[in-house]
Amino acid sequence: MQLAPQPTHPQPRAWTYIGRALRLKCPECGVHPVFVPLRHVRSLYDWFYPLDGCPQCGYAYEREAGYFLLAIWGVNYGLIAGVGLIIGLLLQSYTSVRMWVIITWLAVTMPIASFLVARHAKSLYLAMDHYFDPHVKSRK
Repeated sequence: MQLAPQPTHPQPRAWTYIGRALRLKCPECGVHPVFVPLRHVRSLYDWFYPLDGCPQCGYAYEREAGYFLLAIWGVNYGLIAGVGLIIGLLLQSYTSVRMWVIITWLAVTMPIASFLVARHAKSLYLAMDHYFDPHVKSRK
């Protein structure tokens, strides 16, 4: 007599991880937040640093010091600098606004945008890392 094989849970698709990351949720279970919720943020530490891990599935958000450096340099700064460059070039090419006004406007708005994107950059990096290199045991 043969036993019926137990169904294995397939690994979620990349878009599932991206959706969880954009909602700032755990990449493994998608239920609990990666960061302190916005209404409970009381300091810059609360804004920038993720929680220790997910209380439901036990997935650790930060593994070692410097884990999120690539997220900050590549995703956050790269995205903000790229968008700022494109906006600056478009404003220079298609408007008659003086260059110093464009530079001043970008110098003020880019740090604010970088501050606002920092949490999502870390969450996207965490989801990407989990997708390509899952740090949990496979479900059986």
